Amino acid sequence: MTNTLHRFGDAASFFDDFVVFAIPSKGINKDDALPKLRRFLEIAVEYKPVNLGDARNGGALRPSRHMNPLAHWNRDRTPNFQAVIEGLDKPTTCAAVFDDQAAAERFVKRIREEDLGLSVNISTSVDGAEQCCEHACIPRHSVGYSLGFEGNTEKLPDSDVLMLSTMCGHGMIAHSLAKKMIDWVKEGRRTPDQAASYLARFCSCGVYNPSRAKRILTKVCSQTR
Repeated sequence: MTNTLHRFGDAASFFDDFVVFAIPSKGINKDDALPKLRRFLEIAVEYKPVNLGDARNGGALRPSRHMNPLAHWNRDRTPNFQAVIEGLDKPTTCAAVFDDQAAAERFVKRIREEDLGLSVNISTSVDGAEQCCEHACIPRHSVGYSLGFEGNTEKLPDSDVLMLSTMCGHGMIAHSLAKKMIDWVKEGRRTPDQAASYLARFCSCGVYNPSRAKRILTKVCSQTR
């Protein structure tokens, strides 16, 4: 079970969204898990992820306490993977986010070969996860489905807002912020790349996919035109 299970969208919308988790088990392998988790992240960098996540300290795109608001949009938007690896100080859930299925498949196969002794969870479409497992020559252990939204769903934001905001499973990205980014991109005030990077900084565990966000924002902009 993972909070990324509730990313909004149909199966086809996850063709560029693969989240691979490594998770130690309390009382079983947690005590010696730190170097293994660090190794997991180091290997992930070799396969060109778009984000890395440390559930305690955040992802490769982070907010800053010392940034002048006037310079906010001009800051470096390059993901700092090394900061995530070096900042890992306690056993926790770690994640690597990919926007390319082939890279995700190769990474999963490599992690299987490394045999780190950690639980590995793949979050994407069911077919995408199956293909990752097949490439690594392992059977799928189990599958989790999200049942979606219940209740007065007519009060929900539109699908584009939901796809952007639910990529942070902890609810750290407000619907109103996602809508604001959509509006700013439509108005030409920010580029899709700028808006996607801004949204990713609010995801406290580093599983936000800026590539998928950029694609959604670009699509919304093109439809408006």
